[in-house]
Amino acid sequence: MLVPCHNEASAVAQVVQEFRRNLPTALIYVYDNGSTDDTAQIARDSGAIVRTEPLVGKGNVVRRMFADVEADIYVMVDGDGTYDAAAAPGLVERLVRDGLDMVNCARVPAADGVYRPGHRFGNRILTGLVARVFGKGLKDMLSGYRVLSRRFVKSFPALSTGFEIETEITVHALELRVPIDEMSAPYFVRSRGSASKLRTMRDGMRILRVIVHLVKEERPLQFFSIIFAILTAVSLVLGVPVVIQFLETGLVGRLPSAVLATGLMILAFLSLFCGLVLDTVTRGRRELKRLIYLAADR
Repeated sequence: MLVPCHNEASAVAQVVQEFRRNLPTALIYVYDNGSTDDTAQIARDSGAIVRTEPLVGKGNVVRRMFADVEADIYVMVDGDGTYDAAAAPGLVERLVRDGLDMVNCARVPAADGVYRPGHRFGNRILTGLVARVFGKGLKDMLSGYRVLSRRFVKSFPALSTGFEIETEITVHALELRVPIDEMSAPYFVRSRGSASKLRTMRDGMRILRVIVHLVKEERPLQFFSIIFAILTAVSLVLGVPVVIQFLETGLVGRLPSAVLATGLMILAFLSLFCGLVLDTVTRGRRELKRLIYLAADR
């Protein structure tokens, strides 16, 4: 079991104890990510295996955890005490029973005010955007509570550095079309003295940038076709009046508009050709990732 933590001294002991009670045979790893309180020592005293990742950011922690820890099944949960440990056996059972590579735990607020409106709205928008581009897969893409197979963990590149790691995990699963599922569980208020490191606007924009980047990387033809359409539309708006004037008078009265329209049309087709070339490259990369996934031990 993997628990990323940063200044979670008020919650980590409870998290370790509850998950040890519900998963008595699991090894619990707590990764301290630059905490300035007693998180590491409290986790150690609670019986967890404590390791440190000096590079701050959840993505950095997840990359380190996935690289270092060897297991058949991985339960990853935030160390803030908001996730229901009692749901863990059911999540693991679903993964094993159905031969899945990921089971995501969708959050259901246990009380009013647990889930901030800004977070809820942002999660709905970002999850919907990913579903529209990469295919419908999850209702709560940004959940920090997941059960993963060894094959998935050891084939996941983990390139993100912050909270956008959940988006990367989801897109990786959807792109490879690995078997995944989702279950719901209560989402509780944070422990007293624990503060969320997630900032709605700042981290929401970071996640949105990651989604755009992943669209460019994984759907290049779609991405550059949009640029092609925009540049073509602007070029036609600028160029059609010039062409009409030339046909009527034989003169080009707005030379700057003609030059700009021509340049934009050239850029539009360059974008389209880039999309076609990169789409072929991406297909090769996707095939390679699939082979690495299949080569990983289950």
